[in-house]
Amino acid sequence: MLRGEIPFALSPAVVLEYEDVLKRPGALGDPPTLSHEQIDVVLDALCSMAVVVSPWFRFRPFLDDPKDDHVIECAMAAGARIIVSGDKVFRRNRISAFGLSSLDAGDYVNAIKTERRIR
Repeated sequence: MLRGEIPFALSPAVVLEYEDVLKRPGALGDPPTLSHEQIDVVLDALCSMAVVVSPWFRFRPFLDDPKDDHVIECAMAAGARIIVSGDKVFRRNRISAFGLSSLDAGDYVNAIKTERRIR
């Protein structure tokens, strides 16, 4: 992602969620492997490489876990077709109504490798 080989989108809501999760006590081990300042640097780097979108619409509540609806909003605003996430809530068929599918990171990397071999 950081080399620019894989396009990806972020929204302010998604970045704030990343920040919240990464800065929770114990989330990165005890003691944490990254300081809050280092987390900020990583998030800044991600934002500088991402297509940053600001969804102007809401699909709420849509998912079984409404706290994840902002991810669908980000994908829709970016014109994405795939949500890359390990969260099983996105594996359900409900997101296909929006032309979206979901893969975990490993499956996404394998799909990219397969696509490159076909070309």
